[in-house]
This record gives sequence, structure tokens and C-alpha cells, in this order.
Amino acid sequence: MANTIIIHLSNEDPIVGEVDELPTADDTIIALTNPRRRDGKDVQYLAADIIKVIWPIAQISFIEVMPSEDEERIIGFVRE
Repeated sequence: MANTIIIHLSNEDPIVGEVDELPTADDTIIALTNPRRRDGKDVQYLAADIIKVIWPIAQISFIEVMPSEDEERIIGFVRE
């Protein structure tokens, strides 16, 4: 199952994409499938037909993991 993540590169706009497995402490690279900006537009410095990009972990400030559809159904907004 692919996880949707947002990677924050140093001095760049955040990039959204999918990974098969979340990176571990031993990883030195991250392979991101379907890279795009948060608004869904293409990343300006990547070719238009790119489907997978590999970045070194050293260039990434931090990674956000988006909730899956199953998690959203279990934990939803509750108003009392």
C-alpha cells in the first residue's frame, strides 16, 4: 500500500508524492512516485513526463505523512 507524503526540501516548495514504504533511519535516499506540488500542478524543475524521482535524504528538511483513507474513516471530525 502506497503512503502519500509531503517532503520539504531545503530552500524549495514542498512536494507531494507516494512511496511504497516509509524511509527508515538507515535510508540515504527516498524514491517518490508521481511528484507534484501541493496544488496538484507539475514541479517546475522536473520534466513533464517524470513518474518517479529519487532524492537524497540529506536534502530533505522533514517529511509529513498524510493519513490514508482508512484512517480518515476511523478518526474523523467530531463536534459535540
